[in-house]
Amino acid sequence: MTGSLRGKTLFITGASRGIGLAIGLRAARDGANVAIAAKTGTPHPKLEGTIHTAAAEIEAAGGRALPLLVDVRDEDSVAKAIETTAATFGGIDIVVNNASAISLSPTPHTEMKRFDLMHQINTRGTYMVSKYAIPHLAKAENPHILMLSPPLDMQEKWFAPHLAYTMAKFGMSLCVLGLAGELRKQGIAVNALWPRTTIATAAVKNLLGGDMLINASRTPQIIADAAYALFLKPSLEITGQFLIDDTFLSEQGVTDFSQYRVTPGVPLAPDFFVPDASVPPEGAFA
Repeated sequence: MTGSLRGKTLFITGASRGIGLAIGLRAARDGANVAIAAKTGTPHPKLEGTIHTAAAEIEAAGGRALPLLVDVRDEDSVAKAIETTAATFGGIDIVVNNASAISLSPTPHTEMKRFDLMHQINTRGTYMVSKYAIPHLAKAENPHILMLSPPLDMQEKWFAPHLAYTMAKFGMSLCVLGLAGELRKQGIAVNALWPRTTIATAAVKNLLGGDMLINASRTPQIIADAAYALFLKPSLEITGQFLIDDTFLSEQGVTDFSQYRVTPGVPLAPDFFVPDASVPPEGAFA
């Protein structure tokens, strides 16, 4: 991979920890500006990291950080954060819609307030952040919008076990499909990135499978490296794509996927929503 994100400005939702922070740190190593748009301003009893600890990590890695307390459900909060970012760094080059809520419950056990939360954060939040960023991205040299959302693989098996969550995540992907076409003439790339395996995040540990699933996961660095490779590509050449992390990295020349394992030797756990037709690259499970 050639190129650099030095001087580029990234606006990342949910960047106080996990995948969002990993993407920010990867860009920071080039000297990028990173707006950390997240809702954790003070330490959480069950979650590591705040916008302030994330900002310190970004700056230690070589970037410039802007910690922003943002609720992606609140329009004023989002609009002000976008404007503050553009004013602070002189524009916005990249938007990462990473913030997400999850509840893997069947319909009878899904409270409507939980349904609303997932749709407000996942689908509506993604739509709204993108909407307010478009005028700034249109002025950028190589603008990208990235959704951390799955391919639109419309199979019953993805919807039946947890309909509300799947609808909310696929809503993010529908934003990719629509915005890619809407913004193509403006040269703004809009793509989705999704992991083949579970990723070691707080959500996986606290909500899905505890330490056992963490040990069967890859680290957030695989997503960060894939996002970084995507952002280096000309926006006019790649848009409307639903990328799987290891396949995309393999296409960029990555051959050592063992570096991303949390625990060597433990079989990797597959993630939701990966299409049956998606064949892992050679060496993906080494």
